[in-house]
Amino acid sequence: MSVSAPVPRTPGAIRAGAGEFVFDLAKANHILGGPDYSTANGSCVEGDRMIVALMRMPAGTGAEAHSHPNEQWIYVLQGTFRGTLDGQDIEVKPGSVLYVPANAVHSGGATPDGDVVFFTVKDASHSLHGIKAT
Repeated sequence: MSVSAPVPRTPGAIRAGAGEFVFDLAKANHILGGPDYSTANGSCVEGDRMIVALMRMPAGTGAEAHSHPNEQWIYVLQGTFRGTLDGQDIEVKPGSVLYVPANAVHSGGATPDGDVVFFTVKDASHSLHGIKAT
């Protein structure tokens, strides 16, 4: 009897299965971080209770206002991210981590001077993708 691979919550993401512990994000599927609202793109791996992704947002581009029912942490590795979170202006530089509470409307993007590369973690109550604000 064969065991089928777990189905990811996020289309195109990798879902960790039994005995899988190490993932090479450079070789993982490349997906859009928010297909209908964001230019962020990269690799995503899901476990039972956590989702992680390594994303790049090209210089001068970004994400429109959106939210998601899962909370999120964003650790900026490269570049500067500017945006709004719950109506407050934010600027996140390399080495800083941004906390996005569940259901908080947020938007923003990479400054024109360079791409933003960030590692993000979400709880797995929902997929990596959010819901575009109306």
